[in-house]
Amino acid sequence: MAVYDLEEQEQLEDLKAWWRRWGNLITSVIVAVSLAVVGVQGWRWYKHRQADQASTLYSAAMIGLRGDDLAKTRDAVTQLTDRYGGTPYASAGAMLLARMLFDKGDKDGAAAQLQWVIDHGEPEQRQIARYRLAEIQLDRKQYDDALRTLDAKIDPAFEGLYADLRGDVLSAAGRKDEARSAYQVALAKIDAKSAYRNYVQVKLDALGGPTAPAAIGGETPAVSSAPAVPSSATASAQPTPAPAK
Repeated sequence: MAVYDLEEQEQLEDLKAWWRRWGNLITSVIVAVSLAVVGVQGWRWYKHRQADQASTLYSAAMIGLRGDDLAKTRDAVTQLTDRYGGTPYASAGAMLLARMLFDKGDKDGAAAQLQWVIDHGEPEQRQIARYRLAEIQLDRKQYDDALRTLDAKIDPAFEGLYADLRGDVLSAAGRKDEARSAYQVALAKIDAKSAYRNYVQVKLDALGGPTAPAAIGGETPAVSSAPAVPSSATASAQPTPAPAK
């Protein structure tokens, strides 16, 4: 019996020695892992809460837009950009406000909102904001500024639209040869089945440009007015509502 007591005593002493050597390290690792888990969970909760609150403000901005209430929309968007500028809702709200301001004749205010999106928005939101800002600059005869705004790396889906608007700017500035080249680029980039090609072709023809190839299938779509931004691009720029809790 005494032998077993001695063996147990030795094992206990070995365990104490081992813990004295490694105990602090093990405790530190456990604490660090626990803090990391808590931190990740806390960050997820924070981001979810941010998105939820931003969604509420974006909805308020939409209600203001539908009711033609500029003050309500401006207040909601100001809170979005000030408090939740890192969410897609902030940029989408700024573009809503820009549209409202432009419709009411405040082109400076609209340009400022679009510039905020260019500086802070998601990549696709920035590309749409650049397009719209260049439209405003064209309307104000700020041709060099418009060309600089359009001079940016963009996704292939926007290349035709950007080239077309670049042609409009160059044509308005009296740079006909460069405008013709821009319209030709637009025709090359826009889907051959798109009715939008006819709109570009009309402008190219007015400058004495060559006729565009016939549309696939021999169909010639009717000429339509040019949209500011494709509806699919605009829709995809809207933020996805926060998931229900």
